[in-house]
Amino acid sequence: MLFTDFTFLFWFLPAFFAVYALLPLPLKNLLLTLASYAFYGWKRPEWVILLLVSTLVDFVVSRAMGGLEGNPRRRKLLLLVSVSSNLGLLGYFKYANLLVDTAAILCGQVDRWSWTDVLLPVGISFYTFQSLSYTIDVYRGRVPPVRSFLDLACFVSMFPQLVAGPIVRYRDVAEQLRHRVHTLAGFATGTQLFMVGFVKKVLVADNAVFLADRVFATTQPEHLGAPGAVEAWTGILAYSVQIYFDFSGYSDMAIGLGSMLAFRFPKNFDSPYKSCSVTETWQRWHVSLSAWLRDYLYVPLGGNRRGELRTYVNLFLTMLLGGLWHGALWTKVLWGAYNGLLLAFERLTGRQPVYASWPRPLRIAITFVIWLIGLTIFRAESMASLGTVYAGMFGAAGSGDWLVATRSNEIAYTALVTGLVIAFAAPQSWDIVRRYRVTTMLGINALFVLALAQSLSRGHAPFIYFQF
Repeated sequence: MLFTDFTFLFWFLPAFFAVYALLPLPLKNLLLTLASYAFYGWKRPEWVILLLVSTLVDFVVSRAMGGLEGNPRRRKLLLLVSVSSNLGLLGYFKYANLLVDTAAILCGQVDRWSWTDVLLPVGISFYTFQSLSYTIDVYRGRVPPVRSFLDLACFVSMFPQLVAGPIVRYRDVAEQLRHRVHTLAGFATGTQLFMVGFVKKVLVADNAVFLADRVFATTQPEHLGAPGAVEAWTGILAYSVQIYFDFSGYSDMAIGLGSMLAFRFPKNFDSPYKSCSVTETWQRWHVSLSAWLRDYLYVPLGGNRRGELRTYVNLFLTMLLGGLWHGALWTKVLWGAYNGLLLAFERLTGRQPVYASWPRPLRIAITFVIWLIGLTIFRAESMASLGTVYAGMFGAAGSGDWLVATRSNEIAYTALVTGLVIAFAAPQSWDIVRRYRVTTMLGINALFVLALAQSLSRGHAPFIYFQF
């Protein structure tokens, strides 16, 4: 089920809140957990089993660790059980097809040994990291083991942020699971934030996608030649708008739903396109994932505590694995390596780019172009496709022309320009809804109705991060 689905908006959500409002807090958590399982398993009930297995393993492991404070060796073995089971499930469902495809190519096996593709469960990357962070924090002594399986199940499965984040730490919501105050103001703020996210997703991301897909489609086997430079840069600009408003829109909706439930989820985007360096971009983009990679991968690898060279290696490996987390494609690994090298280089120059002394608008523009070059790697589905788009971007096929003006393209160009203006010049979603103004709220409501009409009339694209 998607936040933009008719079923979710007009059946699931109203029915859930109608019952939720009448229950005491312990039963609210039970309802939230059951509703989350229904939400997740709506089309594929078997996926709920994976979610339950992951949660149950971490519950048992954490409870066992709680009675072994004086036995660090056994605690470490229990942590290994949690890590291996969680990453084992993630590794199989996410990377089995990639490994088989790669092995088949190396061995010249066109039929892939009659391998049947493994279907990737939606959101497994997110809830695996979230559940795993809890077990690691118990091992580190930062949170006590939960006494109730319901608390952990509710934390891991909570439908507002289950399938695409933000990645929440248990210690951030532990107290809220036991005691939280539901207010009309919090519900109203959450509703407005949900509407803003819905508008960003449907009116901006889902319209910009036409330009992005048109350009990248020219790199598929049925098409010949690279796109012209104008088309190529237009396409990657459109994709930068699409992915930003698709994912930040989802995050707004998730945080908004959390506020409606009286939960405070962490901000996941902090105007990343206004950054003046690659390092700053990553501090502002997908904040919860960047923080997770830092605390649970970069720091355990040694962080910056084992010498300068090891620091660069750790930084590179963290981004490399972060790229692989984003998808089972070698282009995702290359994208991680690209960002790892850039972050290492900026650290080498004092955590500042070589253009750090230049005027701020120029620094932002250069950083954004560097981001676009990397984002092309991220979007490409193969190395061949990547090479074709790069050839077009850097003039191998000439300058080219603007895409043919049709009604869908006119809407797409409007979304592209609007998205860039908002990303570079507008305040953040949370700031908009927090500074309550009647005219602003009326505008959000009107845009929400327009987005709702578009979504119901022509459908909507799945969220990009669902595939990760």
